[in-house]
Amino acid sequence: MKLKKLFYVVIGCIVVGLGALGAVLPLLPAFPFLLLASYCFAKSSERLHKWFTNTRLYKNNLESYVQGRGMTRKTKIRIMVTVTLLMSVGFLMMDQVPVGRIVLGCVWLFHILYFCFRVKTIKADCPETYTADRRNLQ
Repeated sequence: MKLKKLFYVVIGCIVVGLGALGAVLPLLPAFPFLLLASYCFAKSSERLHKWFTNTRLYKNNLESYVQGRGMTRKTKIRIMVTVTLLMSVGFLMMDQVPVGRIVLGCVWLFHILYFCFRVKTIKADCPETYTADRRNLQ
């Protein structure tokens, strides 16, 4: 059991680093790495999970989504542009693999449709944020 927790801690630390890089580098998506880090820390250590959920990195990128409120328009656009750019590279490299291009195109389309229609868009200064913060303080 200790080995499993250690595995989650190591993976969590690695993906937090990648998520931090993704927050400042335009081509590296922060969101999936931070979501994976949250999962890993929740599985490994309550103390690490609490630390991670209190970081500015988590609060700026994941908190509203994890709480079920949605994402800001800026965050959604940043994620969609990043994934589109990365998938474009793969699409261009698959010029000899038409089936791969079709699959990649379908994955890209699903990704765009999911973020446009399934993830709720909230305002950056959403009053729900302040209400949720007040509830947490009480």
